[in-house]
Amino acid sequence: MKTALVIGATGLVGKQLVQLLLADSRFQKVIVFGRRTLGIADTKLEEHLINFDAPEEWQHLVKGDVLFSTLGTTLKQAGGQNQQYRVDYYYQFKFAEAAAQNGVPAYVLVSSSGANPDSMIFYSRMKGGLEEAVKKLDFQSINILQPGLLHGQRQESRFGEVAAYKVLHLLDRVGLAGKYRPYEDKVVAQAMVNAGLTAQAGVHTYTLGEIFKLAENKPQESGQHYV
Repeated sequence: MKTALVIGATGLVGKQLVQLLLADSRFQKVIVFGRRTLGIADTKLEEHLINFDAPEEWQHLVKGDVLFSTLGTTLKQAGGQNQQYRVDYYYQFKFAEAAAQNGVPAYVLVSSSGANPDSMIFYSRMKGGLEEAVKKLDFQSINILQPGLLHGQRQESRFGEVAAYKVLHLLDRVGLAGKYRPYEDKVVAQAMVNAGLTAQAGVHTYTLGEIFKLAENKPQESGQHYV
């Protein structure tokens, strides 16, 4: 059985991810690192409230079989590009770096469609830069998911996302959404779990319909191992 490490557990995908991991018998322990508690009582769950700006306080705790990274914020919530970069890039990279140094074999990252280190768009450039940086870390298996617009029950209301989802959902029903097809949070979370369980050697990037296929193709209860 495996030990899962999670950052970003209070976010849209992160909350679904933790629930799936806790319910999966192939994971004996789920260790969550964050700035606030999840408020969940489960014998498999272990929580560490940390200061991401002080890696020397938590680096030694980052030990397990799979690191799931769903940490992120919005430009509005962060208060500016520098602050968003610190959360979406710096915190995630430093945590992945610690995991790799501690011998964690598998890494699963939720990035974004359009991620490109050379993009003129700040968000896409930031996400693309993170992808390139983590690919250089010493993991046996690196899995990057690039979903489009995410949909689910958020704590805060995002009017723009709600409106965009309604439009894209209608287009998707008639087969016109294409690469802009919206993603349910549960689908992305299940795809992450499946990627972590299979943990194929090398770097694997999942885009568009590949994420849906990954979510549907659940690994068997036995026979899964790192290759």
